[in-house]
Amino acid sequence: MKVILKQQVENLGESGEVVSVKPGYARNFLLPQGLAYEASEANLKKIEEERKQAEERSRRDYLEARRRASQLEGVSLTFLERASDEGRLFGSVSVADVAGRLNEGSLDFEVDRRQVSLEEPLKEVGLYQVPILLHDEVQVEVEVRVERQED
Repeated sequence: MKVILKQQVENLGESGEVVSVKPGYARNFLLPQGLAYEASEANLKKIEEERKQAEERSRRDYLEARRRASQLEGVSLTFLERASDEGRLFGSVSVADVAGRLNEGSLDFEVDRRQVSLEEPLKEVGLYQVPILLHDEVQVEVEVRVERQED
């Protein structure tokens, strides 16, 4: 039986491919799970339309991410935190802190904390470059300065 894959299926093929499978595999797994269509002319047209829509959506998302990146370029954040004489913070500056401070600014969009790529919270006084991932292909770095708060 020939089917058109809606998405990648391991050991079978990529999205949009027409593959031959046993009828039971198609009937009992691929079709009920929504992983494939039966290979007919109407379904071939449908999968092509879905591919075009996905490409257009991806292009729009990329352009929007570039626009947002231009707003974040050159942004510098300063955090005043309590710290020891050696520069170790008593707390830390986390992903949520960076996202919250960015959202307090004059941006016309919200930065989600999942977009802030910080491997671990900042625990020392210093200057850091924190990457903000806006899209798979768009990343911008924000300067984060952590300074010791004078009592």
